[in-house]
Amino acid sequence: MTRAEPPTLTYAFAVCRGDGLTDPAEPLAELPGLGTGAPVRTLAAGPLTAVVQDVPAAGYGEAALRRRLSDGAELERCARAHHAVITAASALAPAVPLPLATVYLDDGRVREALGDRQTSLLTALDRIAGRVEWGVKVYAPTGPPPEAAPAPSDGPGSGRAYLDRVRTRQRGREQRHTLALRAAERVDTVVRGLAVAARRLRPHGVEVTGKHRTHVLNAAYLLDLGRERELRAALASLRHDEADVRIELSGPWVPYSFVDGGITDAGATP
Repeated sequence: MTRAEPPTLTYAFAVCRGDGLTDPAEPLAELPGLGTGAPVRTLAAGPLTAVVQDVPAAGYGEAALRRRLSDGAELERCARAHHAVITAASALAPAVPLPLATVYLDDGRVREALGDRQTSLLTALDRIAGRVEWGVKVYAPTGPPPEAAPAPSDGPGSGRAYLDRVRTRQRGREQRHTLALRAAERVDTVVRGLAVAARRLRPHGVEVTGKHRTHVLNAAYLLDLGRERELRAALASLRHDEADVRIELSGPWVPYSFVDGGITDAGATP
């Protein structure tokens, strides 16, 4: 009697054009993916191709995924594996990244999902072809926490002097923040001039930045390949001119911020 194979689901990483991946089996099949033992493979769906991997239903069904991703270490492992496959696919052809934990009942459901969103996916692929994403962050140093104002003495006018010092420090903080915001706008204007698209993201809070700097610009820019030297030169000039803020560049990245209209979770396992 033949032993039945355990049921599997189809995990989807990214979507490319059907003719974009030339002889993709070998480089993608060598990737561990999520470490399930099954090869990373391509799945044709009309003019599109999905990059997928078979995963065990017992470990990647809805309830199992919820438990898996609620564990910080496991969430990080899955996110890194997911990103590694997307990066490898993008090195072969323009690829629309799919959200972490995009799982379907079978290959047929993947094809249905791609068919339902064929137009928006092809539009997204046209938008990112020959382009990469760069991230620019601008921080305003706040310096060490200000010393506590001396307590007012009992002398005449001491209470008023104390309040004046508090107000002066507050006005100084507000003025520095306003100047930093203006500097961030100038940085954004210059980089937008090099980009074909830009997106402002939510600045990080103190839990990420620390107490001694404020995040005043968090932006992503879509640039044509080959413009890295111009970008770096522009930021070098900005760093010289905008000495009161810190400017950080990251990338190049897969254009995660510029693939709206791709698959979300429709068609995924219920």
